[in-house]
Amino acid sequence: MTITVPVNLPTPLTLYTDGQRDVSATGTSLDALLTDLDRQFPGMRFRMIDEQGRGRAHMKFFINGQLHRDLDANIREGDRLMIVAAISGG
Repeated sequence: MTITVPVNLPTPLTLYTDGQRDVSATGTSLDALLTDLDRQFPGMRFRMIDEQGRGRAHMKFFINGQLHRDLDANIREGDRLMIVAAISGG
């Protein structure tokens, strides 16, 4: 079964989408959605996922408003993904 969900991106990732903050991705897990985003927008996944396959500390993934760090989190019909990039500085 193919599930396509809306994805809201933080400003730093819009460099890959020609400025679009709202896109869509297909998959049945958070990992699959991020892989599909990288298929559509090459290079994006590396900004979110590190070399060990874990979410980068400054990236937060919210499915229907709930924080998920586990890339195996299930995606269901009607879900929405929001990706948030924490900004730090001094």
